Amino acid sequence: MTKEEAHIRKLLVEVTDPEIPVLSIMDMGIVRDIEIQEEKVHIKITPTYSGCPAMDTIAMEIKYTLEQAGYPTDVELILAPAWTTDWITENGRQKLEAYGIAAPLEESADKQALLGRSKVVKCTNCGSQNTKLVSQFGSTACKALFQCLDCLEPFDYFKCLK
Repeated sequence: MTKEEAHIRKLLVEVTDPEIPVLSIMDMGIVRDIEIQEEKVHIKITPTYSGCPAMDTIAMEIKYTLEQAGYPTDVELILAPAWTTDWITENGRQKLEAYGIAAPLEESADKQALLGRSKVVKCTNCGSQNTKLVSQFGSTACKALFQCLDCLEPFDYFKCLK
């Protein structure tokens, strides 16, 4: 990695997801490629799902951040390969939990739910595993709403996408 690319990556860590402001786009794993071509930086990003309304805002913020640092930039939205929750960094998962959003479980947990078995999602407030799904749709389409049956607090769960 060149010194210039390292600097660009450091700048991109400052660009946050507008729906989850504690996560950078690097934590989310939506930055798929960084190319430095002569006098321009070309960034490829993948949405967390194809209809994600935050992608235009993210692209504008990437462009603004890099251009303020002197890097003329263009941003390209790519749909393949499709984004997966596996691309969320470990640091990102920890930030989600600290923010009150349960990090995605492994793929098999969501498959178990399809078979009528409940998935065990740990409460982000008290740590209890005595929780229940309230709605498959939380504050955004990529989250589900859970409630802790011990502390009675609601919390979001970031759905596992593969």
